[in-house]
Amino acid sequence: MPNGALASLRSLGGHMTPALRKIARYVQDNPEKLLYQTVVEVADGSGSSEASVIRFCRDLGFSGFQEFKLALASDLAASPVGLGPQDNPQTPEEALEYVSHHCKQALEDTYRLLDLKQVNKAVYLILQAQRIDIYGVGASGVTAQDFAYKFMRLGYATQAQPDAHMAAMAAATLDKKALAIGVTRSGTTIDTVKAMEIAKHSGAPTIAITQRTKSPVARFADVVLVTSVAESPLTGGSVTAKMGQLLVLDLLYTLVAIRRKQAADFIARTAAAVADRNY
Repeated sequence: MPNGALASLRSLGGHMTPALRKIARYVQDNPEKLLYQTVVEVADGSGSSEASVIRFCRDLGFSGFQEFKLALASDLAASPVGLGPQDNPQTPEEALEYVSHHCKQALEDTYRLLDLKQVNKAVYLILQAQRIDIYGVGASGVTAQDFAYKFMRLGYATQAQPDAHMAAMAAATLDKKALAIGVTRSGTTIDTVKAMEIAKHSGAPTIAITQRTKSPVARFADVVLVTSVAESPLTGGSVTAKMGQLLVLDLLYTLVAIRRKQAADFIARTAAAVADRNY
């Protein structure tokens, strides 16, 4: 990987086509904003095409857009642009205030962004399902496991699939009586998108939980539930990033528990099954 995104950009100077110059200007004017964007959003913001954005990154010596963003994030971490003291905590008190603020912000933003019609559609699909497969990798894989745990307590045959090969194979065995849920903050995680694509082609209804409505995973989703969090390549997996996902999880769980027959019985039975595991 080249030494730095901004240094590589400066090294090109004026040796760029007009299309690439537009992207370069956009990067220079919006370095922090770009960290949280997809290649589609950068293309829209710079008035160029996705192919031009990819070519721009490769002309700078990067393998692609994600590697360029990682280098840019490292540049900004080494020399923060426009960060006030509240965004660069130094003491435990400042760190607590910083984390608490962003957790609250993620919950409030997700609350505002959630489309309750889409939530109702998701609940309907869950109620109809005989089997639920949940896909997610990395930090979203942890959330996927939490989803599986919660819905198992409601009596569903549920499993989280953090392994890419297992996810793809499991998705291939689904049918219209099953349900596939993909959890990916960016909406661009290849393994999760691929599993959702296979599940969709297998005939299963699909739900995507993501920050991006215009993203690859959304193309294979019957229902898209939007969460909100600002996360850069260097801050992935933070608690803040999960807050929106967990809000959606608890919302779906609560609504399904209210509407599913025998839900209370399943909750009692699963609780009793592990009651003797406590002192």
